[in-house]
Amino acid sequence: MPRRARRLTQLVVGLVAYAFSMALMLRAGLGAMPWDVLHQGVALRSGLTIGTTTVVLGVVVLLVWVPLRERPGIGTVANIVVIGVAVDVALAVLPTSAVLESGGLGWRIGFAVAGIVLNAAATAAYIGVGLGPGPRDGLMTGLAARTGWSVRLVRTSIEVTVVLIGWLLGGTFGIVTVAYALGVGPLVQWFLPRFTVRVDR
Repeated sequence: MPRRARRLTQLVVGLVAYAFSMALMLRAGLGAMPWDVLHQGVALRSGLTIGTTTVVLGVVVLLVWVPLRERPGIGTVANIVVIGVAVDVALAVLPTSAVLESGGLGWRIGFAVAGIVLNAAATAAYIGVGLGPGPRDGLMTGLAARTGWSVRLVRTSIEVTVVLIGWLLGGTFGIVTVAYALGVGPLVQWFLPRFTVRVDR
């Protein structure tokens, strides 16, 4: 497969997988990853679907890039559109939270663990093609560049803020939120070399 075609294919597959990982964690009903706590809260208050809310907030975050002088790539735009559409599809085909609850805690934990691991692999897949960061990643790196703060401090500050706002709006904070925050970084670091596509040749 030509390198450019491989990059585009991996980008789309990674973003679709990312959306399914979001749905797995949401269906587990044990909390959501930080940004999804906010997506849930806004969706509950607005009546929009999770996917539509993800798209709308992605566009809002992208607008914040302007004063930060960040430049989006094709991967940035694809991140907003593909994830927004795919997460609603995933939520439609996966068992509901009520069904999982009736099957016992083991199923919910399984969905949560699978969601976290798949999310890390998907993140590495779309980052590894080098076609532009997601809007929320760009916000993090842009703020770090403009403030001089470490990426870790900026990311933590952003995620604490969105979790708090989302929780106040009715989003679900739980063990998955904490497990994701602690575990996804090391997992992405492990997956990234395996999904990185070299573009210098």
